[in-house]
Amino acid sequence: MGTRTALVTGANGFLGAHVVRALIARGAHVCALVRDGADRRALDGVDCEIVIGDLRDTEAIERAVRGCDEVYHVAADYRLWVPDEAPMYAANVDGTRNLLEASRRARVAKIVHTSTVGALGIGADGIGREDTPVAIADMIGPYKRSKFLAEQLALEAARDGLPVVIVNPSTPIGALDYKPTPTGRIIIEFLNRRMPAYVETGLNLACVEDVAEGHLLAAEGGRAGAKYILGGENLALEGMLKRLAALSGVPAPRMRIPYGVALGFAYGAEAVARTITHRTPRASVTEVRMARKKMFFDSSRARTELGYAPRPIDDGLARAIDFFRRIGAARAAA
Repeated sequence: MGTRTALVTGANGFLGAHVVRALIARGAHVCALVRDGADRRALDGVDCEIVIGDLRDTEAIERAVRGCDEVYHVAADYRLWVPDEAPMYAANVDGTRNLLEASRRARVAKIVHTSTVGALGIGADGIGREDTPVAIADMIGPYKRSKFLAEQLALEAARDGLPVVIVNPSTPIGALDYKPTPTGRIIIEFLNRRMPAYVETGLNLACVEDVAEGHLLAAEGGRAGAKYILGGENLALEGMLKRLAALSGVPAPRMRIPYGVALGFAYGAEAVARTITHRTPRASVTEVRMARKKMFFDSSRARTELGYAPRPIDDGLARAIDFFRRIGAARAAA
């Protein structure tokens, strides 16, 4: 990759920080776009150029993109419960539009747009693929809807000649998840023994380093306008909890909660969050509704066309456990 200059949006986030590290390892000069006052712990000790800016600020984005050969648009407002949806749409949809337009004017050679498997459809066989038919009506919650709309903007830009490749990560797992992500929060709750039961669902887990590497592979060999699922292993939530138990020494919950009970609890938790705590609820209605459908996906296209090769997910789960314990978010090992 030489001395090419790459802009990474959301560079201080969980996935973004790993994309920054992967680029630097390849010899790139990285401009790390972060919001003013944002938590930068994930970039501690990383030799990158910090650029302060907000995706909603068109002038700041114009300045950030100027002189860059590549853009990795990893930034997103990733929350499954929000008291107000407007800021999420402003960041995920308007911010994407601003970045694509600025990249066009700056004649950026390659843009990798980070979408999500949540914006894809699930086939009749229970597996999601890049071209499975889907519509915005299928999207549950503001996060998925906003990411679906952002992906549509990226696809439209590619049709108009912009060199945009879309990657659809599944659920990255590993270190540096300071915020944490919704899945990181599940691991923390598990390690702190605050998960007495679980809802039956399924998800696709991938080591975050592999997902980050997939972004670079997409920039190098991805087709403009194509989508690539960057996933790993399909696991039932029960299976994930058993893996966590084996790796952490914390016993897995044995009781499964019926969907209706979980939904009722989520409505109550959201009511308390809105009126009393003003903090993220233990469970949200969106999370429970999403749990009704197993989120299993096939990464064959990325493997075949890009050379994407994810490692076993136990590697990422072990690093996540160690990280959360090390920063004090989870109890130390007994």
